[in-house]
Amino acid sequence: MLGAIIGDIAGSRFEFHNIKSKEFELFHLDCRFTDDSVMTLAVAAALMDKTSPQPLEQRFVSHMQRLGRAYPKAGYGGRFHEWIFSPQPAPYNSWGNGSAMRVSPCGEAARSLGDAASLARKSAAVTHDHPEGIRGAEAVAVAIFLARGGRSKEEIRDHIRRYYYDIDFGESFTLDRIRPGYRFDVSCQGSVPQALEAFFESGSLEDTVRGAISIGGDSDTIAAIAGSIAENYYGLDAALAERAMEYLPEELAQIVYAWYNTDSVV
Repeated sequence: MLGAIIGDIAGSRFEFHNIKSKEFELFHLDCRFTDDSVMTLAVAAALMDKTSPQPLEQRFVSHMQRLGRAYPKAGYGGRFHEWIFSPQPAPYNSWGNGSAMRVSPCGEAARSLGDAASLARKSAAVTHDHPEGIRGAEAVAVAIFLARGGRSKEEIRDHIRRYYYDIDFGESFTLDRIRPGYRFDVSCQGSVPQALEAFFESGSLEDTVRGAISIGGDSDTIAAIAGSIAENYYGLDAALAERAMEYLPEELAQIVYAWYNTDSVV
């Protein structure tokens, strides 16, 4: 989960001022946490909320609305902002990458591959119930589960190609080829494969985040998605985590501490 938050914070200052390079100061005074971190933490809080009598889907709604209302200027899209404040929140057929950027706790909490996909679907469908919104969330959660289980990048790549994105990962789909012409794209189908490629080409969590940011586009979200997978493959970089935590207010930091200090969730 902190991999997503690290990516979000590092990418935040480049979201509307893209940098087409991996060479930049990772944490900067202009960096901040955005909706990517807030909603990731909302999903984590819902998964940890064992005292609630609500079904899991409703817990996702409750915690997303609670934290969304507490941080209303975190950078939400227009329709999601309306959903946060709606007295009767309903899914709105979104295929946006918001479902994928917040899903990392589902992949980390899952006890099986099927569980990862199921939790991802439930977390996505409360807002992003379009098939592409579901697909993006599932692909990220499943990649995280496989990474946690020690699967190789080749195995993770093959699974993604077989079940989620039938694209040509390889010589024609590399960061160097994506970077020159890539533009802002908030769809799952236009950003999740790119985030996955940033992970596949990386050598560390930090390198993953730098690679994701370097292609441009929706930098904070792409880096959050890529970082969430990389954390579970490479392990958490303690120095990066410590720096990222400096950007979070106490309420959000407490959710992070609880997540990493609980034995089981859901």
